[in-house]
Amino acid sequence: MAKPPRNIFEEVGTTQKQAAAPTGAIARAATGARGAIRVWLMAIFAMVVLIIAVGGMTRLTDSGLSITEWAPIQGAIPPLTDEAWRVEFEAYRVSPEYQLQNAGMTMEEFKYIFWWEWAHRQIARTIGLVWAVGFAFFWATGRIPNGWRGRLFLIGVLIGVQGGVGWLMVHSGLQEGQTDVKSYWLAAHLGMAFVTFAVVTWYILLLGRSEGDLLHARRANDAKLFGMGTGLMHLAFIQILLGALVAGIDAGRAFPTWPLMGDGFFPPDPFQITPIWRNFFEDAGLVQFIHRMAGYALLIFAVVVWRRSRKSARAATRFAFAAVLSGIFLQMVLGIFTALYSAPVNLAIVHQFGAVVVWVLILRARYLARYPLEQSVRGATA
Repeated sequence: MAKPPRNIFEEVGTTQKQAAAPTGAIARAATGARGAIRVWLMAIFAMVVLIIAVGGMTRLTDSGLSITEWAPIQGAIPPLTDEAWRVEFEAYRVSPEYQLQNAGMTMEEFKYIFWWEWAHRQIARTIGLVWAVGFAFFWATGRIPNGWRGRLFLIGVLIGVQGGVGWLMVHSGLQEGQTDVKSYWLAAHLGMAFVTFAVVTWYILLLGRSEGDLLHARRANDAKLFGMGTGLMHLAFIQILLGALVAGIDAGRAFPTWPLMGDGFFPPDPFQITPIWRNFFEDAGLVQFIHRMAGYALLIFAVVVWRRSRKSARAATRFAFAAVLSGIFLQMVLGIFTALYSAPVNLAIVHQFGAVVVWVLILRARYLARYPLEQSVRGATA
């Protein structure tokens, strides 16, 4: 029987048709588990918010120096017996804070400040553990999207650096003659928390949309508004650091007047400490004055950015920057009342939490300027 004619496009030596390659494998590898990673980062987001709040309470209750050792592993277990509590209390009693400020403190009073600091450190340990377990799982299972391994690893680096800065802050308050941590270490510690918070927030926003959608949206970005949003973010960060300096030396209780500081616009005798640079960290009047002036500057610049945002064709972007302006205004009003009432714990902690809210609002507005959302023609401005 004659053989059927060969197809001229058939490769020599091929007797069977090759199976078609599976489609979508490369796309799936590139996409990874974006949704699951986003949920993981949201958990870290929530814990960072919590640790900022608990850290604020630790500072306001003067609890930060109650634990005098840095034991990342063993310190996770609190005192469980009377003897263990006695050992902790004895370690605190030799600290300068106890001898110069809290001499005669009872065991029950010590336990109160101990639990605030222990909770603060425990949340920090949990954040590090959640990051490590999550990162190891997504890496081992190959579920990290292309280009995201370094980004997610960066979060772990920031968490580790934050822990180190935290101990250096505590160590600064255990030196001879010190009853509080150094204000600049407190500012560095809080600043690192907000940097970590910003990175996590930005990644959550990015993972909420596909890479293709982000690429398409970036072509329609408002570069000028994005740049102004970046400037607003930097100015807000400086104001957050200044707020930490105020908290570090209890400067919020120094001048319970507004808009003047005492009887004048400037605080009296602002440069009495030598060398002169120490006044910018240790003079209560000068530190609070700078914090106030930066707050005014932030509000004015927020108005400028908001006016520019009104030119955006995207309703979501316009609304986001309007929310930023509203948040900054309310935060300034809250700051004024905090100063007028000499920074009571309840107002002070709400004011600190307000900074977290404003920070998130700025980050989201900046994100929408960079990656605007699609909208119908009806929703666009002329």
